[in-house]
Amino acid sequence: MKRQAFTLVELLVVIAIIGILVSLLLPAVQAAREAARRMQCTNNLKQLGLATHNYMSAHSRLPLCLNGTNKPLSVHAYLLPFMEQTALYNLVDFKTSWNSPTNLVAMGTSVPTFMCPSQPTGALPAGRAATNYRANQGSQLLFRNSPTVSSDPNFGMPAPNGVFISDRSLRDSEITDGLSNTAAFSEHPLADFNNAAVSKYDTFRPGTYPNTPDEAVQQCLAVDPTNLAMQGVSDVGAPWLQAYHSTTQYFHVAAPNSRSCMFPPGRIATSASSYHTGGVVVSMCDGSVDFFSDSVEIAVWRATGSRNGGEVVSRN
Repeated sequence: MKRQAFTLVELLVVIAIIGILVSLLLPAVQAAREAARRMQCTNNLKQLGLATHNYMSAHSRLPLCLNGTNKPLSVHAYLLPFMEQTALYNLVDFKTSWNSPTNLVAMGTSVPTFMCPSQPTGALPAGRAATNYRANQGSQLLFRNSPTVSSDPNFGMPAPNGVFISDRSLRDSEITDGLSNTAAFSEHPLADFNNAAVSKYDTFRPGTYPNTPDEAVQQCLAVDPTNLAMQGVSDVGAPWLQAYHSTTQYFHVAAPNSRSCMFPPGRIATSASSYHTGGVVVSMCDGSVDFFSDSVEIAVWRATGSRNGGEVVSRN
């Protein structure tokens, strides 16, 4: 009996069908992988939120944020014992600056919980371990506290209204908007650590003097990001030990996934952003975690960043 073999045409048709099926399946596989990465990222922020909550229970205060001193150590450093990182915490010299010789080992030690798995692997400066998660400084512009000297150019500017503010360790009773309504941490990808190149996650420097959050957003969006003269900070996201607006802190000035900018003298609009499609994950002060879309109303986003604005936050 004569066997009938596949013709070349039939074989090509089968290969084409397999190719179409693979092309249809690949986006689903990629989506599933990103969903898993986002879930892990959410869990990391959950751990940071719970560590903050446990810190408050132990100390009756939030962790101290030393960004206004000559010892700018991050909130992350104070949370280490509440994240099963006591050995690393013991390596941190809290009596000196983040980049002092006594802190070099701690500064270069990676903490897996500080990194979102959606972050592509890239070149970090030697000895600087990174973080994708930042502490909320609020919806106003000042990086440090409001000055009391009338000759200061920032005199009269509203004080920071987040939960991790310069040189103050807040009690939970000072979060009058409610722990479940106030952000503690959110996300920001790493930049390229190179001011001779452009990265969308750099902090840009428009050189303007915004007086309100709305002005800051407008002036930041007006920047030509391809103009290297507009580069402010490219060392974005590392080291996690440093308390700085482009390293471990963010503001609720602009909407999620907006451009980040810094303005003289000490007015900041670094934004929450992520690799997740459509928004960012936020850890709230009560330890819960929520997802905020890029299209969230700016009033709602700013209210979530404020600890004491008295706003009614509705995300429905």
